[in-house]
Amino acid sequence: MAKRYAVLVCAAVMPVLCPAAAAAQERTTSPAAADGDDDTLEAVIVTARRRSEDAQTVPAALSVVGGALLDRSYTINTQGLTTLIPSLNYSSANPRNTAFTIRGLGSSVVAVSQANDGLEPGVGVYIDQVYHARPATAAFDFADIEQVEELRGPQGTLFGKNTTAGALNISSRAPSFTHEGFAELSYGDFDFVQARGWVSGPVSDTVAYRLSGVSTRRDGVLDNVRTGRAANTLGTQAVRGQLLIRPDDSIQMRLIADFTNFQAYCCTQVYLRTGTSLRAAGRQFGGPAGLAAQFGYAPASTDPYDRRTDIDGPLGVDTNEGGVSAITDWNLGPATLTSVTAWRFWNWDAENDRDYTGIPVQRSQHIPSRQDQYSQELRLASNGTGPLSYVVGLYGFRQRLTGRPISIYGPAAARYLIGTVTGTASTPVPSNLLDGYGQDGRTDFRSLSYAAFGEANLRLLPRLTATLGLRYTQEDKDGYYATTVSGGPATTNAALIAARLGVLRPQGYEAHDRDGSLSGRGNIAWQLSEGSMAYASYARGFKSGGINMSGLPLDNANQPVLATAVVRPERNETYEVGVKNTVFDRRLILNIDGFYTRVRDFQATVVENSLTQTVQLRGYLSNIPRVTVKGIEADLTALLLPGLSVRSGFAYSDGRYSDYPAGPCPLEVQTASTTRCSLTGRRLASLPRFALTAGFDYVRPVGTGALTLHLDTASRSGFNGDPGLSRFTYVRGYNLTNANIGYRFASGLELLVWARNLFDADYIQNLTIQAGNSGLIVGTPSDPRTVGGTLRFRI
Repeated sequence: MAKRYAVLVCAAVMPVLCPAAAAAQERTTSPAAADGDDDTLEAVIVTARRRSEDAQTVPAALSVVGGALLDRSYTINTQGLTTLIPSLNYSSANPRNTAFTIRGLGSSVVAVSQANDGLEPGVGVYIDQVYHARPATAAFDFADIEQVEELRGPQGTLFGKNTTAGALNISSRAPSFTHEGFAELSYGDFDFVQARGWVSGPVSDTVAYRLSGVSTRRDGVLDNVRTGRAANTLGTQAVRGQLLIRPDDSIQMRLIADFTNFQAYCCTQVYLRTGTSLRAAGRQFGGPAGLAAQFGYAPASTDPYDRRTDIDGPLGVDTNEGGVSAITDWNLGPATLTSVTAWRFWNWDAENDRDYTGIPVQRSQHIPSRQDQYSQELRLASNGTGPLSYVVGLYGFRQRLTGRPISIYGPAAARYLIGTVTGTASTPVPSNLLDGYGQDGRTDFRSLSYAAFGEANLRLLPRLTATLGLRYTQEDKDGYYATTVSGGPATTNAALIAARLGVLRPQGYEAHDRDGSLSGRGNIAWQLSEGSMAYASYARGFKSGGINMSGLPLDNANQPVLATAVVRPERNETYEVGVKNTVFDRRLILNIDGFYTRVRDFQATVVENSLTQTVQLRGYLSNIPRVTVKGIEADLTALLLPGLSVRSGFAYSDGRYSDYPAGPCPLEVQTASTTRCSLTGRRLASLPRFALTAGFDYVRPVGTGALTLHLDTASRSGFNGDPGLSRFTYVRGYNLTNANIGYRFASGLELLVWARNLFDADYIQNLTIQAGNSGLIVGTPSDPRTVGGTLRFRI
């Protein structure tokens, strides 16, 4: 009784001392625990060091969300993970332009790597041990997930493929040699319909299968008042098939094939606000002489939470991805040899009205793309619990990504983008000068990556263990970019031709990059007592360099400046200390860590002319000298009573552009000529200073079944949503709460009523400054409150 009272007091006090955020660690629970009959927190087994270990024995900052919590919280995709993990941030203007950041690092800005095919993310996404080079391929709905591990900080040894910020290690449920099944059907507001399910069992004594799938549809949440058709719909179908072949106890092979399709009337944004600059009044969006007034235009609504748009261009997403993989584990006695072989593909096509208005500035804009990747990994990991353990391996990766950038302008483009006159002689601009004028092109990006790695853990003393890991990676990248322009009314006027080329100009170039990088980590772990461990670590990671595949700045002869084609790798160094505690007979788990990260050659937008005297002063993707991030994180899990568990977590991050001498200027200081501004000392874009999450689960036996109650809430402080750090692009903090209540029958049937965004919170998920810097700022508003019901059945 005294112990239980102590847990209650601790759980009440700790969220105040260490403001917490939920979902730090979802404990794997037995069926008894799920029904409220267990009174301890069971161990969470992770593979953060490429071997199965209790998460509390791993000297690193990590968060774990188990499949049971994913089901209870109705977390159906990677975006939902941000409600459960405070240090993880997600940004997605559409399924292609998707990015994850951890501790504010990764790829938080569209221009950095979401929409640039020549760069790779800073947060590595691994699904069933296979690296996904494009984060968009991890943005689809979950069907059958066993566990998600968020590994914070550079994973420079074992997850070393471009993981300066950290990694998401996602594992699906494996085939079972006992029969099991699950079926789920949900219906909610906006005609949300989702069906999920899986079935698994033996084929023979040595072969088991698993088949899982999910289908999701939802009507749009943004009303297009021009067409009468609701935008930003959902439409996803996914299927995954697996075979587990286990001829004897020493060897097994897991074969996986999956396919996902996404088709939707998606994705656009709505009017958020109008900013002002120092440009001429006629070149700004707002004001009595502004562009909107010139066209007699008013947005469908000036309140983004009315969720109204009036875009007049085509809109739609049609993308699919999938692949096959083979994971073989061979127990050799002293060690286990693992082979992971995979091929994956990704097809993308979408159209969008990139002026985001009802003014016919742009007729079409899209970039059909195709990505293929092949990877092979070999690992040898020691078995047993001796004083020395190790993992060594080889890794190879090959990728090709082709694209076709297409852009076509409409009848309002000339007035909107050029004005009424152009040139030193103030030549009148015909209103149809850009009508039908457009770009077509071809891009081809190829990369090869090879690595050798090893990590060893040596028990120096009974309670003191040292770890050292190193990885050397060699990468070769080639890029080809070529565009042509055509269309529009014929003209021989030199000023008009120059004005049109100033909007879109043909461009072609080839570039090559070759780089070798050494990364790794070292740490010391001290087992203070049976339930407490302290550690200190140093890690070095890198985000590979790349090639600008979105066009280059031009010199005064209008030729691409090839010196700007290659973007150097980021180099990340992180120092971290932490303590992990499992106390009160495993009824309370509390982990706290502090970190300091320094990134050299951070990939960002640069505006400068020092490369050559002829470069026009304009922005392009390059490297800035230094970024630093420091912070404190805390995770708490407690079992207050049998059947009642709470989770909480907290993340504080202070990210700064420590040295950014030539960045893009905030909108409010921009003039007719592009200028550069020092952003040194300013806060890192897209990084909330505080993130808090909390949640609880309660299971109470009622009759022959059990009543279940679940709640999750997450809060994030405000941040700037654009690298220019304008006061007009600040995103206010918000809170999001999800909850459900249900009844679980003894037969395995479960009925749930759920609410997403329970309190109907209004917030902005991401924002965009309209191309041309007119001052129009658009954003994606939060989804409104959605209430629905779910029917589940397990066998």
